[in-house]
Amino acid sequence: TQYTYVLDKFVEQDYSLVYFHYGLTSKNKPSLSWLWSAYRAFDRKYKKNLKALYLVHPTGFIRVVLQIFKAAISAKFGRKMIYINYLHELKSHLNLDQLCIPRQVIEHDERLTAKLSKGSVLPTPLTSSVTNLTYSPTQQFGASLQHIKDNNGGDVIAPILRQCVDYLSQPDALETEGLFRRSASVALVRQCQTACNNGEPILFHNDIHLAAVLLKTFLRELDEPLLTYDLYDEILLFPTLNKDERSRYVKILILEKLPTDNYTVLKYIVTFLSKIEDRSDLNKMTWNNLAVVFAPNLIWAPVNSQLSLSAISPINSFVYFMFNNYHSIFII
Repeated sequence: TQYTYVLDKFVEQDYSLVYFHYGLTSKNKPSLSWLWSAYRAFDRKYKKNLKALYLVHPTGFIRVVLQIFKAAISAKFGRKMIYINYLHELKSHLNLDQLCIPRQVIEHDERLTAKLSKGSVLPTPLTSSVTNLTYSPTQQFGASLQHIKDNNGGDVIAPILRQCVDYLSQPDALETEGLFRRSASVALVRQCQTACNNGEPILFHNDIHLAAVLLKTFLRELDEPLLTYDLYDEILLFPTLNKDERSRYVKILILEKLPTDNYTVLKYIVTFLSKIEDRSDLNKMTWNNLAVVFAPNLIWAPVNSQLSLSAISPINSFVYFMFNNYHSIFII
């Protein structure tokens, strides 16, 4: 119940699941009946916006289980399941630095890659620093704010971010019910990301939700969250404060501790989101709903830290307070 309660906050928007299979033994292996009951416990709302289920380090057991269930599960759901044999393969789908991968899983992966034939090209160790990554001048998705600023005439607002905001600022878009909570074609999202990173024009194909997903994806794929790793622990403390202390606390974090470039981008986004909230009677996107959608795209646990279920509520509360009090916090 606790896990479905947490998942309920995210299933109305695009999401992916990563299952690390390593560690399953005869002592903790679930029965087939339990697995089937678990699958049936998740109704359509959990499966509709699931973009992908990554099965990392699959063994013969899990392949047999899926083969058994193949006739019972929908073909559409089956196409969302992706086998990942090594963690370096997962890099082509997700930013690994945004995942809390257990140390045991990383060590298991290192043992597997060590067994690759000598003629194979070994993947870059996961322990290597992301600061060694280099970006093309036109790259925006997965890059840093500094890189974007350096290659955008000193403007820290990425072109793709402006394009999405401009497109979504149209009256029809602002009044679209469920804006930022609906999914878009995965193929089109990836196509637009590739075009953007190659410096090519972006076409939204008259799809409001495609633009919304691209905006969220841009934030989620920044090399560091917009609210920064440095503020993560302080954000988690927010609910412990007295109500009369919260405004000053948030202002200190946003106005004094948040880097200037991050503040500029954050203010740009929140100002735009205020237009959406103004039409919440039509689009159903209140500040609370927007906070649930954007919180995981604005802040996540630092690399090598474990994101616990208990951290989700404080983060959502902080973002909601920031959104709901944006006039005073951002001096608009």
